[in-house]
Amino acid sequence: MTVRKLFCCGCGADVQARLTDGKEVYPHRADLGALPFWKCDACKNFVGCHHKTSDRTKPLGCIPTPAIKAARQDIHKVIDPLWKSGRVGRRELYGMIAHLTGVKEYHTAEIRTVEQAREVHRVARELEATL
Repeated sequence: MTVRKLFCCGCGADVQARLTDGKEVYPHRADLGALPFWKCDACKNFVGCHHKTSDRTKPLGCIPTPAIKAARQDIHKVIDPLWKSGRVGRRELYGMIAHLTGVKEYHTAEIRTVEQAREVHRVARELEATL
C-alpha cells in the first residue's frame, strides 16, 4: 500500500493518505476507474492527481471536503474565463489573487477552508469587474 502525507481539510491535519483509484472513489464512473486518487481513510475525502504528467500520482493539492471542492469549482467559474479569454495571463492572475489575499503563492487546490474560499471568490469577483 502506498501512502503519502497530505493535509486533509476534513480532518484539519496532515494525514497518511492512501493511493487508490477511481473505481473506489467514483464507482459509478467507469471513465475514471483507472485514474489515481489520494484518499483519507479517516474521513473518506479524496483528491485527484496530476495523472497527465510524468509524476502521475502527484496530488492536485490538499484533500478537500465536498463543501471546499464545490467552493473551488465556483472560484474556477470566475477565474478561468479571465485567463482563457486572454484578458490576463494565468500566472499574472494567480499572482494578483495571492497579493490581494495576502498569501505568498496562490493555487485553488491549496484552499483549506470554506472561509478562505469565500475570500478568494470575493477577490476573484473584484478582479473580474476590473480586468
